[in-house]
Amino acid sequence: MRKNLGAKPYIVPQPVFVIGSYGENDVPNAMIAVWGGISNETEITICLSDKRKTAENILARRAYTVSLADAEHIVSCDFVGITTGKKVPDKFSQAGFHAVKSTFVDAPLIEELPVALECRLKSYDPVTWRLIGEIVNVSIDERILDENGKVTLSKFSAVAYDWMTRSYLRLGEKVADAYRAGLALKK
Repeated sequence: MRKNLGAKPYIVPQPVFVIGSYGENDVPNAMIAVWGGISNETEITICLSDKRKTAENILARRAYTVSLADAEHIVSCDFVGITTGKKVPDKFSQAGFHAVKSTFVDAPLIEELPVALECRLKSYDPVTWRLIGEIVNVSIDERILDENGKVTLSKFSAVAYDWMTRSYLRLGEKVADAYRAGLALKK
């Protein structure tokens, strides 16, 4: 039997994005976002309130980074999500993050987070809060690559957000081979 809950954002798991941007005087800023995803192969869409310091920074610089949160740094990631850059201008460093300037866009990479998309602003709608970015580079820390140069979740503990329980969950257990498991049902 099913129970109707009404309109809720209950698609789980949601990736936990840490958006990096530069503010005035090149001060790095970061915030957490969980409403978003890949729109096509070179585009990411994120819901971002126009009241956020990050939105101001992105509109001014027309660039940002999107890092994937990991279990090792979840306290720091959550901190930048619950703290506003308008009231705590040094929240990036207070979280223990270190900025590395991207060579592709005018935005900071977060040294501690091993996976980052470097994005140019394509469009932003302040009414719907829809931020669309062109992915111009994916930056991967070599420490999470396997011997074949591929990202491995055994070396990177990505986390996801569960709306239903307001929890961060560690990802990693393989359950099947994509594009192969369903072949068992083909005749």
